Amino acid sequence: MDPVSACALDAAAPGQRVARPAIVRDLGRQPYAPVWHAMQRFTDARTDDTPDELWVVEHDPVFTLGQAGKDEHVLAPGDIPVLHVDRGGQVTYHGPGQIVVYPLLQLRRLGIGVRDYVCRIEQAIIDTLDEWNIGAERLDGAPGVYVGGAKVAALGIRVRRGCTFHGLAFNVAMDLEPFHRINPCGYQGLQVTSVVDLGGPSGMAAVTPVLLGHLARQFGLDLQPAADLPDLTDHD
Repeated sequence: MDPVSACALDAAAPGQRVARPAIVRDLGRQPYAPVWHAMQRFTDARTDDTPDELWVVEHDPVFTLGQAGKDEHVLAPGDIPVLHVDRGGQVTYHGPGQIVVYPLLQLRRLGIGVRDYVCRIEQAIIDTLDEWNIGAERLDGAPGVYVGGAKVAALGIRVRRGCTFHGLAFNVAMDLEPFHRINPCGYQGLQVTSVVDLGGPSGMAAVTPVLLGHLARQFGLDLQPAADLPDLTDHD
């Protein structure tokens, strides 16, 4: 199955309906664990009336292993901490210069399923890269976005009671060396790249609004920025 047919999007796209409001929170740079636990609390507490949110964050250096993650894929972490988390997927790296977006969405309200959700995130990233004439693609069976076989964006999601958390990590202008300390996403020798290395902008501020705009279009959202942050006190 080719990448396009594997992710054929539903004709009744959310973007073709009346846009639903969604709150955008820019968390700035944060350690991973408090944001992860805040996402869990938000998802557990939300009701059918809770507005959807998108959290945008840049993380301190950390390796995260998904639920099925194998420790053998962490080769030499050195001074970078390793966290076992409750998303899907294997191991990845988060660090400065990488845009992380956590869509906290209710899929039923959007009228889409999990596969469609993943495909729409990938398409938003592909469309973002196209703004700088960077041709990107998805690979069947390997979620994420790739340019010339090198991974520029990783996906790791969790759905609980029909609501999504965790999300996407998009390499903009970061030190890629830590990816050599792991088998990225569980693939030995997988090459990793970034927007700046592909000829795109080096500034997060240039890329983030474009990415958010494409995510809004894919999910039919009317984004409404909010200045206040979630409770990032780490209760665990």
